[in-house]
Amino acid sequence: MAIRCVVLDFDGTFTDAAAEGAPFVQHFRRRLSEELGRDVMEAGWADVEAGVLASNEEHGWEVGGRIVAPATADPYLLANFVARRLCDRLGVKTDKAERAALLDTLYREAYAQVGMAFKPEAKEVLEALLETGLPVHVVTNAHTATVEAKLTKLAPRGRERLRVSGDARKFLIEPASTEDSIFSAVPETMHVEALVRPIHLRRGRYYDALRRIWNETDTSPETTLVAGDIYELDLAMPAALGAHVQLVQRTNTLEYERRAIAALGSRGGMDPSLRAILPRLRG
Repeated sequence: MAIRCVVLDFDGTFTDAAAEGAPFVQHFRRRLSEELGRDVMEAGWADVEAGVLASNEEHGWEVGGRIVAPATADPYLLANFVARRLCDRLGVKTDKAERAALLDTLYREAYAQVGMAFKPEAKEVLEALLETGLPVHVVTNAHTATVEAKLTKLAPRGRERLRVSGDARKFLIEPASTEDSIFSAVPETMHVEALVRPIHLRRGRYYDALRRIWNETDTSPETTLVAGDIYELDLAMPAALGAHVQLVQRTNTLEYERRAIAALGSRGGMDPSLRAILPRLRG
């Protein structure tokens, strides 16, 4: 079935997450040090981080008692996970609700420090996508205004046709705002070979954003291509809904992410370059 709609993730997909995330990590560690009353680097941050990076794929970003994304996927998730591990090691901030609230506050503060570093081919690919005349939407966890400002600075031709839906909260496992037969048919979880933990699929806020796009463009999951850099956050639910998906591979893409994409056959694709999105539109 021909592609009639394109949905794009933003951070890490069209941007260089490592370059943009460096100021975030620096600010996050400094503020955590202030809150704990001790320098987190001296307390073992680097050692904990090295252990996480060298460990298996089970570790992840936990929200509401469920892992919703791999801990190593980007600098933001990694910093949050290392902070929790370090607090455990030091025996501080042991109240889970208090710790979660603190780390959430520090995350939001630190994210305001994120710079702008697009991938080299980002402008070229966005222009090519917009020139197709297809509806092209960005759906992202970042704030709409932040992403709009970055895209305006990038200034691809056809920028005025590029729609942004921010605060998608793809990490929330919850019902959609209005249940329908499409969302209800999505299994609660899926399993990928060699990954012990389940992948949670029913991400209601993310589905709400996608459904608005499909309603506005008179399209459907089956005629949509979704591109993103983190399988669990960006692609697992759209794929379960019947969408075509493109994994923009990170330098540390995990083996289970590759296996999940490969299992989709012709509906799945993966490549480090954004340019690989374009042939998918031609079927």
